[in-house]
Amino acid sequence: MPSLKDLRNRIASVKATQKITKAMQMVAAAKLRRAQEAAEAARPYSERMGAVLANITQAIGGGGEAPALMTGTGKDDVHLLVVCTAERGLCGGFNSQIARLARDH
Repeated sequence: MPSLKDLRNRIASVKATQKITKAMQMVAAAKLRRAQEAAEAARPYSERMGAVLANITQAIGGGGEAPALMTGTGKDDVHLLVVCTAERGLCGGFNSQIARLARDH
């Protein structure tokens, strides 16, 4: 049977673990809240990009009214690739990766 000192040490250890767990939970909640706010802030951008892509799609499907650059001649497999990059913050690496993927695709 464990001694009284061992039991006290175990209780103290469990309490310390509870404090650490509570702190980790608070940090996770703050990160989740920040991520949710970022997602909400990106919603207008996403909606506008959807509208732009819908307009491009409509223009391509519209027949003779669409520019030849967008519709092509129908004789080859050339595709229009619309590339969008970021302009806020430290996004140089992100933009470089997008440009590299666009070139490779």
